Amino acid sequence: MLQRLLTLFTPADWAALLFFVAGWAGYSTYADRAAVRFKGLQGVTRKHRLAWAQQMAHRENRMPDVSLIGNLMRSTSFYANTTIYIIAGLLAVAGALDRLVVFTEDLPFARQTSREILEAKIFLLAGIFIFSYFKFTWSIRQFNSLSILTGSTPPHLAPPEELNRHAEQCGRINSLAGDEFNRGIRAYYFGFAVLGWFIHPAVFIAFTLWVLAVLWRRDFRSKTLRAMRASGIGDQESKNLDP
Repeated sequence: MLQRLLTLFTPADWAALLFFVAGWAGYSTYADRAAVRFKGLQGVTRKHRLAWAQQMAHRENRMPDVSLIGNLMRSTSFYANTTIYIIAGLLAVAGALDRLVVFTEDLPFARQTSREILEAKIFLLAGIFIFSYFKFTWSIRQFNSLSILTGSTPPHLAPPEELNRHAEQCGRINSLAGDEFNRGIRAYYFGFAVLGWFIHPAVFIAFTLWVLAVLWRRDFRSKTLRAMRASGIGDQESKNLDP
């Protein structure tokens, strides 16, 4: 079985696949570590989440905070539901591979391929979106925990130490939920990169590089990041940002 798997793809296919996996894993590690150090868009957003929790804990009326948490849960639920439809669509395509083989043969620069190879590529795509689905559903559960913590927040006249401790808990859960949501969205981007593999391994590598460039630009050099930093919350690494 292992030998059959190794011979299923050409060396160029394996090189492109390894490049894809290394690119995804490497960028995810880099972005997550930057977030822990409050760098980049994800890291600055963490500081805003903590500031939000501090404001919430010292407010008398917390209904706006409940509404905001509900909005975050609805957004994440939308992506989770959409992912289910994508997975179902991919499984449906897997049942009509003969037609897909004919379709890919007509694509420019596409190589002739077998049913087994197409099946493997489709299941790779399905696996990516299944991964994304698990990230989104875990994010929803964490936002649900955040709503419970918000409901159990002590009265605004409680001792400041108690309020700050509870706010830190809320900010932490909020950040964890947001991180899982970001990982799910990141999987979407890399799922699009896999589409290039249906054309040619070189296109697969090119799409992977394009996705990495887009993610890096948006996470570390975007106007949104500069706007998030403009409030004074977060680090002050805005000198190199594009205008």
